[in-house]
Amino acid sequence: MPDKRDDYILIRSRAEAIHRAANRYPISFSYIYSMQTVLITGGTGLIGKALTKLLAEKGYRIIILTREPANKQINKSVSYAAWDIKKQTMDIEALKSADFIIHLAGAGVVAHKWTVAYKKEIVESRTLSSKLIVDTLKNNTHKVEAIVSASAIGWYGADKEPGHSFLESDKAADDFLGQTCLLWEQSIEPAASAGIRVCKLRTGIVLDNNGGALAEFKKPVRFGIAGILASGKQIVSWIHVDDLCRMYVHAIENTAITGSYNAVAPRPVSNKELTLQLAKSMRGSFFVPMHVPGFVLKLMMGDRSIEVLKSTTVSCAKMKETGFTFLYPSLEAALEALSNKN
Repeated sequence: MPDKRDDYILIRSRAEAIHRAANRYPISFSYIYSMQTVLITGGTGLIGKALTKLLAEKGYRIIILTREPANKQINKSVSYAAWDIKKQTMDIEALKSADFIIHLAGAGVVAHKWTVAYKKEIVESRTLSSKLIVDTLKNNTHKVEAIVSASAIGWYGADKEPGHSFLESDKAADDFLGQTCLLWEQSIEPAASAGIRVCKLRTGIVLDNNGGALAEFKKPVRFGIAGILASGKQIVSWIHVDDLCRMYVHAIENTAITGSYNAVAPRPVSNKELTLQLAKSMRGSFFVPMHVPGFVLKLMMGDRSIEVLKSTTVSCAKMKETGFTFLYPSLEAALEALSNKN
């Protein structure tokens, strides 16, 4: 008769071997375990590149939609497929392969002057890309379980009263970015009527060494000047890029997450605090604080200066209630981590 104890010992030893392999080779083991596919729009941008790296490490297969897939390098985890927002066309096979869609596409908000034509591009790059996704899903068989779409805390506008933190239930501001975010979120929402779980992440100022807002803050610091914008009292709701990417993964992996969520760190700071902490992390005590007058920013940036000078205090309580934990809840921790990456 077989000895049940021997069977138990054999099963346990195999389980322990698998556990050791998973700990020793987390990327390859996770890849074998998962093998689900994430279709990403805007995957070649700042957030898209970081998110692609994280998804690959967690064992997902990634397909990035781009206008020129033939020019992109392919590896075992990442491939590229064609889409054209203006022509409203997309690689159908790429869509059919996807288990999840992460929608990041959209023209940069601060990088260009806000002409009438560029404002139109800001809106349509978001809404027409959403329309293409929704229409393609409705017109084809697919296995997409969820869409996680970018949005922004521009939804809220400026702080209205001291001590108030914006919540997801607050209505969109009447200004340009508020209404842009409203149209953005509305444009992806029809996917829900097709039985797809839809989540929107209203993203704050993303801190990343590879570009974005932090790169602009760093420029004067390299010359020993900590450029505080106007009074410096305006509140900045920020998030470390690694936490933002983890939040996207958290959103696709948790079926209870639906609707809008603020993607910001738990501890917003003033522009002055952000600037001085950054200068300290870069140069120790070897810098000179200097206020940049608001009218100078308005002359340089036009309407875009409104976004740089306004105070927006945003709460992440709803996201924390889903079980998400931040690696970098404080500005000090975020800047230290970014400094160590250099």
